[in-house]
This record gives sequence, structure tokens and C-alpha cells, in this order.
Amino acid sequence: MSERLFPDATFPALDTELLDVPSQEQLTAPAASEHPPRILLLYGSLRERSYSRLLSFEAARLLEAMGAEVRIFNPSGLPLPDDAPDTHPKVQELRELATWSEGMVWCSPERHGAMTGIMKAQIDWIPLSTGSVRPTQGKTLAVMQVSGGSQSFNAVNQMRVLGRWMRMLTIPNQSSVAQAYAEFTEDGRMKPSAFYDRVVDVMEELMKFTLLTRDRGPYLLNRYSERKESAAELAKRVKLGAATGLA
Repeated sequence: MSERLFPDATFPALDTELLDVPSQEQLTAPAASEHPPRILLLYGSLRERSYSRLLSFEAARLLEAMGAEVRIFNPSGLPLPDDAPDTHPKVQELRELATWSEGMVWCSPERHGAMTGIMKAQIDWIPLSTGSVRPTQGKTLAVMQVSGGSQSFNAVNQMRVLGRWMRMLTIPNQSSVAQAYAEFTEDGRMKPSAFYDRVVDVMEELMKFTLLTRDRGPYLLNRYSERKESAAELAKRVKLGAATGLA
């Protein structure tokens, strides 16, 4: 072992019983999942010829060719957040797909320098937590955008922030297709180009990260602060139970 920079190894502010020292053993799944990676794609436009939808379809074709099981959510009919109960059929469909998935692809047009409201509404309807379950925690995410003009990264940058907030493992690579109206054929297939090559890169990377992390996603994002908070809540309940004779 190398010489310590700080010989004093005491931690007055640390609850050492709750410290989980990372190890290679903990990062190795006892048995890797054998089913195909489950990938959900969300797109952010309802136009008849939606380039974010066409780009999502192209990504889905690639993912299926790589062995993934793919689902694509159609946002048509999804209500605005807080404008309907979460029992709404489209909300339930979206949440069930989010729970089913092991990775996601978010693809939005850039509108007024940002992702679309349609894209944001879908993400807003996916809860950060449902009881003790976090539907997106530890799942992989790839982000893509289409633009009508020159290449931009505003939408993908915003979606990266949201992916982090949803505790997803957002892969390093991303796709931004400029002048998307010129990149697809009349029947909706993407033309050969550097933009297409980047989509292939992103889907390859998403598959690799999903296979690498899907069995260890929750462990990778397990946090000391939350273990400490949970321990404090448990101690409080035990103390209350003892005081009321219910323990």
C-alpha cells in the first residue's frame, strides 16, 4: 500500500457503520441477466413528419439489430403534467414502460433554443420515486436532438441535466442532427452521412453501457447520505414504537 497523505485516518463527521467501501466484488453481478437489454425510446414532436420520431425509429432499428428489445412511446394524447390524474391511461402506459426498461433514448427537436414541451412533459410524468422504487435510477440513457438549422446542442445538454436528476447513467456520446429535413428520404429513412454514423456510435455505446451496468445500476447509485437518512428514520420509528408500547 502506498504511503498515506493523511496519517490521521479518523473521521469525526462520518458514521463509519454506514460507509460502504466500493470493491470489485460488489461491482460483479453474481449472475448476469440473460434477457435482451430493454430499451425505451421517447421522442418530442407530434408533427405528421416528425424528425425526432424518424430519428428515434432509425435508432430503434439499430438497437433491434444489436439484440435489444425495444419499445417506443407515442406521446400523442399524453396530458400536461398536473392536468390529469396519474391514473390517466397514457400516464400509466408511460410509467409502465419506464419501469420495464433498462435503458432509454430521449430524442427531441430543438425549439426556441430548448427541448420541446412534449419532451419535457414525458419526463415530468415519470416519477423520481414510487414508494421505495425509483423507476429510472441506475438505468442508462442516450440523448439525441434534431434541428431545423445549424447544429446545436441545447436540447441534448438540457436532457443530460434531467437524466442526472432522474439518477440515470447518461452515456458520454450523443447525437445532434442539423438541418434534419435534408437528412431523411421521402419514406422516412435516414440517408448515409456523418450524422447517421454518429447515431450508430451512440446506439453501440448505449448497448455496451446497458449490458455493463443493468445488473448493478441500483448499487452504483446507492448513497451514503440516503443510507444515513434511512437509518435515522428507522431509529425514530423504533424509538416511537417503544414509547407507545407498539415495538
